[in-house]
Amino acid sequence: MRILTLLLIVLLGLLQYRLWFGEHSIADYFRQQEELRSQQASNLELAKRNRLLLADVKDLQQGLDAIEERARNELGLIKEDEVFFRMISQHGDNGGSND
Repeated sequence: MRILTLLLIVLLGLLQYRLWFGEHSIADYFRQQEELRSQQASNLELAKRNRLLLADVKDLQQGLDAIEERARNELGLIKEDEVFFRMISQHGDNGGSND
């Protein structure tokens, strides 16, 4: 009977060791939970970015107004027969402040 009790205690000790320190232990579980939360946050950010890009694509597919707006803002293009005026400050690089 003593041998059976000793064997069961040793078995319990081995199982406890594996639970706390072995492969797929509780520490691994908590580490993976943290990685999962981090990945989910990253996925939410990427999904938001994808929605914005999809809205841009839809705008560009639906009409020329969005294309024209982008050409004007990002490339500085103007239409034929338009006049472009550039205002240059006479005060130099100080932003026009009166010192």
